[in-house]
Parts: sequence; structure tokens; C-alpha cells
Amino acid sequence: MAGRLRLLYAAGLVTAAVLGSALALGGAALLGGFDGDTTTTVREVQPFSGAAPSFPVNEARGKALTVNEIYRRAAPGVVQVTATQVVTSPRVDPFFGYPFPSQQQAEALGSGFVIDKAGHIVTNYHVVKGARSVDVSFSNNESMKAKIVGTDPSTDVAVLQVDAHSRALTPLSLGNSDLVHVGDSVVAIGNPFGYDRTVTAGIVSALQRVIQAPNSYSIDHVIQTDAALNKGNSGGPLLNANGNVIGVNSQISTGNSGSSGNVGVGFAVPINTVTTVAAQIIKSGRVEHAFLGIAAQPVTGSAAKLFRLPVSHGLLVARVQPGSRAAKAGLRAGTQNATLAGETYPLGGDLLASIDGAQLYSVDQLRDVIGSKKPGDDVKLRVYRGDRQRTVTVTLGRQPSTGS
Repeated sequence: MAGRLRLLYAAGLVTAAVLGSALALGGAALLGGFDGDTTTTVREVQPFSGAAPSFPVNEARGKALTVNEIYRRAAPGVVQVTATQVVTSPRVDPFFGYPFPSQQQAEALGSGFVIDKAGHIVTNYHVVKGARSVDVSFSNNESMKAKIVGTDPSTDVAVLQVDAHSRALTPLSLGNSDLVHVGDSVVAIGNPFGYDRTVTAGIVSALQRVIQAPNSYSIDHVIQTDAALNKGNSGGPLLNANGNVIGVNSQISTGNSGSSGNVGVGFAVPINTVTTVAAQIIKSGRVEHAFLGIAAQPVTGSAAKLFRLPVSHGLLVARVQPGSRAAKAGLRAGTQNATLAGETYPLGGDLLASIDGAQLYSVDQLRDVIGSKKPGDDVKLRVYRGDRQRTVTVTLGRQPSTGS
């Protein structure tokens, strides 16, 4: 996708994609930051093939419900999330004229939804980031304190918990985001600009998008929708025509409009990713992602022929992060760059031809394999250095807290 875009969290934070992923350093570079307009690339990835969700999943595709029927079923389980934060900003001393730090309270408004009778609620990490206290309000206008069970900045997921009687909770039915198709009808429920439990409808506009996580890694397999999302929708559910949650609304793009509102391009983290992460948070309070530690460029047939590579597929290693398990395993990055049809190929280093016996064709494929592992797991890489082939076993490390 060419052009200059403004990509914002649905709660209103500016973001852009950067090098890396939530699973492994191994993607093409995507540049940007959190503090102003950025140039953003939204990419497509291969279909998800990770572990099945740990929560009960309703995969039935019966008669489609009306928007009103979906709303009546799901709205009682959607909450408004208000996170109170302390913001430090410089102020000028009126007598001496020099700046000094001043702390003020600020509130972040978002959405969330109940996932079980134990009172667990899913929302976005960026909604509760840095919060000193969190309040949630239900459809009966009852408000209560919530504790943060745990967060995962790499997928922009947070799990809250409220102390409420199970009869007062309406867990939403979770779907399977692997079964979503472009053109499927969808419904979003959330709290845009504080208008509680607003419903909007649309379709799945695209699949396999990649967006930026708050800690600068990439979130894969994201669902794009034209259902209206605005500030305050963050953390709310995206539901299919059967009323099952297929994603968590997280970001919007405003293109070149300069607006902070909806222009029909929104993104939802797939529910299969969310449920896997939420299960780990509920179990241990944290999430650990496996990490390899490389950046790479996929090989095309024409590039392989022109550069006389030993195989016509694979990943050319562009960078090896110092101190990573890839570095300890002796993987070597290219020492010179060559350009073909606008693509830059790092030559003179290693070419990864397969992982755990599966031939490699894309960086996204590599990330999916790494993402299915845990820190401490081994992967076997078939590596070419020049014409010499060898098998390298890498024990995966833990993903650093922020991407580079």
C-alpha cells in the first residue's frame, strides 16, 4: 500500500509499523513511531496455522442473525473501560521562568468484553497502559473496579477481572478467525467518543494485514473492516453474522484526511490470537514469545537465478541481532546489498532454506513457526552459505520487551 497514511489506535493513539514481529525478528522493515504522523505499510501474510484457542469456540455457521439480534445478545457482555493514568508534563514556574515536571490525572476511554463467568474481560493493552486504576461499566450502568490480570504489548491484549456474581456476567461467544472470509458481514460494538454500546455494521474488507503493536513489534493476521470504528472502540468485539467474536477492534487508519475519525478502514486483532494470549495471561499473568533474532528478505525465482543462489526459495539473512540466539548459533547476515526490481537483497551471508523440515518461502511463514514455539524450544534450520549446506539447531530465546 503506497502513500502516506495516519494509522491510529481506535482509542486515539498514533502508530505505525516497525521492523520485527510479535514472534520473531524476521520481517521486512516497516518504519515509524508513536509521536506524530508516520509513513505506514500494511502488509498481507499467509494464513494462520498456530495453536487452537484455549477458550470454548462456537464454529457453527447457522442462519445469519440481524444486527439487532446480534446486538441484543452481545451488548450486555460489552463494557466501557475507563483507565485513570498519571501524566507528567513540563510546566513553567511563574516566578523563576524555568520548566518543572507536573503530574496530572488523565483518563483513557475504551471498550472490552466479558469472556467467562469468572469475570475476565478482554480489552486492548493500549487502553490500560500505565493505568493506576481501571473502572468498567456494564449495560445496566453499574460501574465497578477492575484489576489488571496481565497484559501483552506484543499483541495489544490485556485481561481485566471484576468481582461480580456470575449471574451478572454475559460472556460473549467466541468464533474462529481462521474461518473468516473477505466479504463476510460483521458487527462492532463499543463506546466511540464515550457513546456507550454503540453498534456499527460492515464487512470484512481484507485479511492477513499486519499492524504495529504498542511495543513496536508487528501483529499478524489482522482483520480489516469497514465497520465504523472511532476513539473509544478500542478493545471492543468485532462479531460475525452468527454473533461470535472474531476479533478485537484495535486501530483505525484515516489516510490523508488529517481527521481522527472513521474513514472506513479499521483493524481488529484476530480472536484466535487473543484467546491464546488471554489463556496464558489468566494462567500465569504474563505472555512469553519465542524469539529468533534475525531480519530477512525472501528470495524470488528471478533473484535466485540472477544472483546464482543455490536454491530458488528461502530467506536471505539481512541482519542478526547481537546477543540473540541466532547470533549464538552462528547465523551470518549479508555483507553487501544488491537491488532487483526495486527490492534489496542482502548477499554474502546465510540463506535459510527450511525450518523444521518445511521449505521457507516468506518471512511471515517463519514468524508463524517461531510463534508456535516457546522460549527454550529448538528449531532446525537448513542453511546455505555460498554453495555449502548445513543444518543449524537454534534454541529460541525470549522476545525483548520492545522491537528495534
